[in-house]
Amino acid sequence: MTATKRRVAYYYDNEVGNYTFGPNHVMKPQRMRMVHNLVVNYGMHKHMEIMRPNRATFLQMTQFHTDEYIDFLKTVCAENAKDLHEHTAKYLSGEDCPVWEGIYEFCSISAGGSIAAANKLNHGEADIGINWSGGLHHAKKNEASGFCYVNDNVLGILELLRYHQRVVYIDIDVHHGDGVEEAFYLSDRVMTVSFHKHGDFFPGTGEIRDIGIGKGRNYAVNVPLRDGINDESYKFIFRSVIQNVMDHYRPGAVWLQCGTDSLAGDRLGCFNLSMHGHAACVEFMRSFNVPLVVVGGGGYTIRNVARTWTYETAVCLGIEPDPMLPFHDYYEYYGPDYRLDVPSNNMDNHNDRKFLEKIRNRIADTLRQIPHAPSVQLQSVPRDVSTEDEDEEDEEAMNTDIRISQRQRDAYIFPDNEFADLDDGLARTLPNGSGMPYDDLARTGNSNPSDGPANPSSRG
Repeated sequence: MTATKRRVAYYYDNEVGNYTFGPNHVMKPQRMRMVHNLVVNYGMHKHMEIMRPNRATFLQMTQFHTDEYIDFLKTVCAENAKDLHEHTAKYLSGEDCPVWEGIYEFCSISAGGSIAAANKLNHGEADIGINWSGGLHHAKKNEASGFCYVNDNVLGILELLRYHQRVVYIDIDVHHGDGVEEAFYLSDRVMTVSFHKHGDFFPGTGEIRDIGIGKGRNYAVNVPLRDGINDESYKFIFRSVIQNVMDHYRPGAVWLQCGTDSLAGDRLGCFNLSMHGHAACVEFMRSFNVPLVVVGGGGYTIRNVARTWTYETAVCLGIEPDPMLPFHDYYEYYGPDYRLDVPSNNMDNHNDRKFLEKIRNRIADTLRQIPHAPSVQLQSVPRDVSTEDEDEEDEEAMNTDIRISQRQRDAYIFPDNEFADLDDGLARTLPNGSGMPYDDLARTGNSNPSDGPANPSSRG
């Protein structure tokens, strides 16, 4: 692993692990708490800025989504879902996207971290921004899809576009990044590149011939893959395609969605990547030294999600973590080997070199049709979206005649140990507006989560 130093900003809200899609749902928000617990116990917090992001406001989320849809997410709950049946059927997709307590707050955490990471890079205060709570790439402008309610990727990329002429979105989730592609299908300012399983597989989109339309023609790149792709094959196609994209498009910033359902042994996936094969994509993008935002996504064998995103945090930092896991709150999840590793298995690889070369060559033909580093007419950079909204909240919070929320109180009153560093006992403060400093060392998570410890034979 390269040891080149990068300034890394890592965003985490400790409340994200408190939410649940339901006891039988495969999406487990507590996986973010497991990742953070490992990151802290490996001591990675000493090598980067850890911040709790400001939660995305209604105004920020409606930069992409419709007002009516976000208002629905803010209003709906288990008690009134039947009364809102007509809207529920319109906006949500049954079992995949059920109604559960705290949808709006969860979305505001996820989107807030991605927007904050983009803002941090825009102001030159970091080289890499990490938000493992993000990457929810299926959400559409006016509806939820595939466990995703608000598309934080689109919101973050819109923030990057305020300062950068061109942005590349790269998706290594096993599922096609349809929500992001659709959002920018008519634009040449964002090139979307998705590596995914295609065929009889959700969401059923992402054919190689889907290349965008209008002004966005040739700026959507789809890499449809077959079952069982391993590290060697994935490395070949990923590096071939991405090197070509970076050479032709010359983006000012890169957005990397790191869904881990492309790992071997995922409950919903059908690829055969090891942790190191998956992380090789992060390392390759880091090597370009272009402003980089790294977010989460899918991943349903949660102990492997935590292992991989922890290791990829280390890749962003340019450090090599101990392969033996440190003792921490979720240690029992990782038996019997207790190692920071997700190995490949003996799945057959249906992606031979001839098939991959055919995909590579066809994509190369498409990329040759775009101009090198296409120019985009830029206007003056508008004021940050969040500023006016936050000023209004601050004014209300200081007015003693107005009842204020607990969240607003938290902005002014902090527990004595909330920002403590275990080494020196001093709070780390940051002179920027992209989020509050947040080590969360005193609150490393619930050691008795609801879905129980995982073991090699479990489906957790």
